[in-house]
Formats: sequence, C-alpha cells, structure tokens
Amino acid sequence: MTTRTQRRIHVSEVLGILGGFMVALASAMLLPALVALLYGETTWIDFLWSAMLCGVTGGILFILFRPREELRMREAFLIVSLTWLVGSLAGALPYWLSETLLSYTDSVFEVMSGFSTTGSSILGGTTHEGIVNPAIESIDRSLLFWRSLTHWIGGMGIILLTLALLPLLGIGGMQLFKAEYSGSTADKITPRIQETAKLLWTVYVGLTCTQFLLLWVHPSMDWFDALNHAFSTLATGGFSTRNASVGAFDSIYIEIVIILFMFLAGINFALHFRLFTGRAAAVIQNSELRFYTFLTLLFVTGVTISLWASHSLSFGQALRSSSFQVISILTTTGFGTDDYTLWPHLPFALLFVLFFTGGCAGSTSGGIKMLRISIILKNIQREFRQTLHPHAVLPIRLGKRIVSPSVLRTILSFLMLYLLLFLTGTILLAGLGYDPYSAMSASIASIGNIGPGWGAFGPAESYAHIPVIGKWVLIVLMMIGRLEIITVLILFTPWFWKN
Repeated sequence: MTTRTQRRIHVSEVLGILGGFMVALASAMLLPALVALLYGETTWIDFLWSAMLCGVTGGILFILFRPREELRMREAFLIVSLTWLVGSLAGALPYWLSETLLSYTDSVFEVMSGFSTTGSSILGGTTHEGIVNPAIESIDRSLLFWRSLTHWIGGMGIILLTLALLPLLGIGGMQLFKAEYSGSTADKITPRIQETAKLLWTVYVGLTCTQFLLLWVHPSMDWFDALNHAFSTLATGGFSTRNASVGAFDSIYIEIVIILFMFLAGINFALHFRLFTGRAAAVIQNSELRFYTFLTLLFVTGVTISLWASHSLSFGQALRSSSFQVISILTTTGFGTDDYTLWPHLPFALLFVLFFTGGCAGSTSGGIKMLRISIILKNIQREFRQTLHPHAVLPIRLGKRIVSPSVLRTILSFLMLYLLLFLTGTILLAGLGYDPYSAMSASIASIGNIGPGWGAFGPAESYAHIPVIGKWVLIVLMMIGRLEIITVLILFTPWFWKN
C-alpha cells in the first residue's frame, strides 16, 4: 500500500493552490477595470474578460483540488515557480485582448517584468518583426495602473500575499515561505507564518500610503502618478507613467522622496516592523543594514566626486544625479533621471559595479543581496588570515552570530549559479546578434531584476527589438532571478523528482 511519504509530487495540491492564486489574480484585475471606467476607457471590458477567465479557471481548480494537508517542501517549490509563470501568462491577457500589444510574447514580457519587479519594458520600441509598440504615455491609464500594480504585488511576493490567505484554505504556509526565501534570511517575526505575512503586508501598505501622500502634495503629480510611482518604488520595480521616467517631473522634491523610499524598500521589512514597534536598537545594530548604508554612502560619494570632477557639473547637480542613480541601481529599482550611459568612464564604471549587488535580504529588491556579499567578503578576509595562521580557528561572524559552514556553502553555490546564469544569458543573446557589451547588459539587468542596462538596453532604450526567442530567454532569467535561482533550478534536477 502506497503511503503519503512514498509519493513523489502531490499534483492535486499544487493545482488547488494555483487555483486559489488565480482567483486572487482575477480579483486584482478588477482594480484596473475600475480605473478604466473612471477615465472612460474601453479597456474595462478586456480586464473583465481576463478576470472572468482567470477566476472561473482558478475556481474550478480550487474546488476540484482543494488541498487538505500541510504542504511538503517539494510541492512548495513547484507552486512558487508555477505561480510566477502562470501569473505572468494570465496577467498578459489585458494587454493582448485590448490589442495594445499585438504580440502575446511582448505582453508576457511586460507582465513578468512587472511581477518580478524588473522594470524592463517593450513599450515605445519597434519589435524584431516590425511591429511598433505604443509609447508609455500613449496607452490607457488602466494599463499603466496594471503595470504598476503587478510591481506592487510582486514586490512583497505573490506567495507572501497568498500566505496571508492560506488560513482560508485550511493549510499552513511555512513550506511556501521557505521556498520563496530559499538561500536568504527569512526573518520570522511571529511564531505563526500567517501572522508574519499579515504584519509584513501592513508595513508594506503603510509605507506605500505614506509615499503616495508625500508625492501627491507636489503640484507636478496628480493622484494617479503619485500612486503608480509609490507602487513601483516600494516594490523596487521601476515602471513609470512617463516616457522619461522620474526625470520627466524635473523636481528635486519628488526625487528626494523617491530616493528615500527606494532606500527604505531595500531594507529587510522585518527591520521596518521592529522599528515601528519600538525596537530601534535591534535595527541599528543589524550588520547587514550597516553594510548596506555604508556601501550606499560610499558609492554616492564616489560617483558624485567623479561626476563633479569630470562632467563639468556643479557639486549640487552631481550629488543630485549620482544619489538618484546609485540608489536606483543598488536597490534594483531602475527609475531614471539621467542617461548614465552618457556619463564619463569612471562614474559609469562605479555604477556598473552596483549591477552585481542588490538590497538587503528580506527586502523587495533583487540582485545578489547585501547579506551574501558581506559574508563572501568576510570569507575572503578569513582566507587571508588562515593562510598566515593555518592552525587557527577563525569562524565567520555576522554580528553576534557565527555563520555555519552549510550557510557559507549555500551562499557560494548561489554565487556560482548567479554568475553561470549571467554568462549563459550573455552567450545566448550574443548568439542572436547582439554585441557582448549589450548582451551582458540585458543578462545582468534581467537576473538582477534591475531593468535598464547599457548599450542597446540603456535607460533611454526599449527591449522591444529583441527577437521572440531572446525575449523568452529574458523572461526566464527574470523569473529565476526573482525567485532566488535555486527555487527554480531545483525543479530541473533528477533528485527533485525522485523519492
């Protein structure tokens, strides 16, 4: 007789959870439908059809395969990966049905870029097949709202949102939480994972509302622009309602507000919760936050001085431009106020280094993450000391904690996979005819969920001109990068499918 522990994958449980997610996604599509009605746009019907299709399909799956037991880790990894893929395939429907984007691949690219908080866009460019995609400011506001909303949902994590709803499904969510944050520090701030999810979402919503109000008071932004940019900032996504991104508003006040909230979004959200509950000492003493702050100040200073010295800018102009671009790239947000590809070599080289960083673990940013970089640097330091003192016991410490060999091994494996994916993406895009300079740019910008790169994919360029196969390569890279690599790649190992 076959027991539960002998089964490989419980497909019914996976389908049931996916069905519940599709119902939630259908509900989210009703919000841009209301925006379309508010502005008298005909796209409301496209959002309604998309919501009905997702809702009916998801409802049937949930009713037929509603899970009854606690998820195992294998099902959790499969659900996490499929959720992001299915979410992007379904979320592309409004673009495609409204014929705003004639290519379904382009529609999926735009939505995956949204959910993964990458911020790469195919709008405002001509496709490889000769189709002219509309510019950002020429599409309906409901679709602009949907772009930003996908950022906001994906920012904290689609799975983390689902965790808050899991009690309604009658199952626990610890396995999903571990799968979403594999390889990083999932900071449980309450004993129950559902309560943790709710508290983190409370912090997320609170910061979003605060930034929205701060942006809305400025005369150059109406409520719509303010809300969309708040969504994109807290998600460290980068989608804007303007072709020229944040630079279109030409306001120091708006830039300062967005800089502040980009920096906050790059901090572990568990630390935000501790700060709001009066535990400031624990926040200040956090070693990753200190390293993140130090690196930010270091690069802002370096880029400011190099721009001031070599670009004929006043010190104030150099500080303004460097602060925004450094924090935008460091946190993998991707907003722009300046075309940094036109900068002199030294400040651009400094900015290039930041493409391989990222914010703190447990934040909404992508990239390698400060925690991993900090531990890798400490390991290098230890190797030098160990060479001089071969018999000494030299543990790696992160604050007061000792980093175990298993954690160090996982981080080094992650880094190797990250670099291998970067090289693979570069080679594949170079094989499609792009110069190595541009191919490297698109690859790291996708894996790191940054958005704009350089060369043919700079902040003033569109990703529309990539051939279809190249867009699917970047779609996969965006998803893998957002899900911390191992979560997705483990599905392609033989050990995952064996008992």
